[in-house]
Amino acid sequence: MQELFNELIHEQLETMDKLLFLQSEIERCQDLEKELIELEELALAESLKREIEMKKSELKDIQKVFQEQTDEVIRSYKKEQEVSL
Repeated sequence: MQELFNELIHEQLETMDKLLFLQSEIERCQDLEKELIELEELALAESLKREIEMKKSELKDIQKVFQEQTDEVIRSYKKEQEVSL
């Protein structure tokens, strides 16, 4: 049981790394988009805006996976606690 729990936690940590990376990428792209708009590079800014939207969609999908993993970790933990009683 403990092994399954540890594996679930490991998977969740990997997902968290993906979430953090994507969030930082979105922030970086948004900063770059602002700079392009200030420089009146509107075509490049529009292209970057589409990329940001794709990253936000990907982030939403990963957040859903993370939530599912969290639920699974909780179920596993509760099951382990029941067995040890």
